[in-house]
Amino acid sequence: MPLRHSTVKITAMLALTLAVAAPAFAQDMSGMDMSGHDMSQMPGAKQSDATTMKEGEMDSMSDEAMDHDMHMGNGAMKNMSLHMAYTDLRPANDADKARAAVLVTDLQHALAKYKDYHVAEADGFKPFHPEFKQQKVVHFTRNWNGLKAMFTFNPNEPTSLLYERTPDGGYKLIGAMYTDHKGATLDQLNERVPLSVARWHRHINFCIPARGTDMKTADWTKFGPNGSIATKEACDAVGGRFYPQVFGWMVHVYPWETNPQLVWAH
Repeated sequence: MPLRHSTVKITAMLALTLAVAAPAFAQDMSGMDMSGHDMSQMPGAKQSDATTMKEGEMDSMSDEAMDHDMHMGNGAMKNMSLHMAYTDLRPANDADKARAAVLVTDLQHALAKYKDYHVAEADGFKPFHPEFKQQKVVHFTRNWNGLKAMFTFNPNEPTSLLYERTPDGGYKLIGAMYTDHKGATLDQLNERVPLSVARWHRHINFCIPARGTDMKTADWTKFGPNGSIATKEACDAVGGRFYPQVFGWMVHVYPWETNPQLVWAH
């Protein structure tokens, strides 16, 4: 896999999973979806009894975890498999290939205007922590798109745009990310983007430091998106808070890749 796509995986793990919509993390993470909206307040939703977080606590935690892992270099991939789950590829078929090709072509046209990242920002796509210069790829997320994606799929309105930093301090558009709610079935994901072509992923088994912990002194080799702790039992043993899944399903697409194998690379 090219370095660029490996970097996207790390950035997605550190940035999107932790703080796509930082202010919303004052609410219970287990009630949140990719948009950062509190699902527990939606009609028919059950109120979770999971531990809630103080205002700004998760944003602080995301800063420290990202700063730690961005300085780990290749080591940032070490425990990623503990906290990522992927859909299995279904058997390839011509119908799915044709459907995916239409998605890519339509997305190329829909995103053309966003090659100028200023246009994306004007349309409500906001970069996550652009001050972290170690990020080679920055996610620009539009929360409204993420909210709508929980209920319906518009292939021309991805939740996030993926920008690669350029030497002049700007950004080059390289891809996009679609999302679905955490309870989506495999068949529902397949209806959006065929599972024979792309592998959707979700972020799982997070152990968060106990409330009141100084995030600057937390052991990020154990906690967070690259931590060694990946079970509730191990998390309980250190007094942490365990979340079996954070946010919903996600899938990346790189519509301008010339190599077909990399268009839906995860």
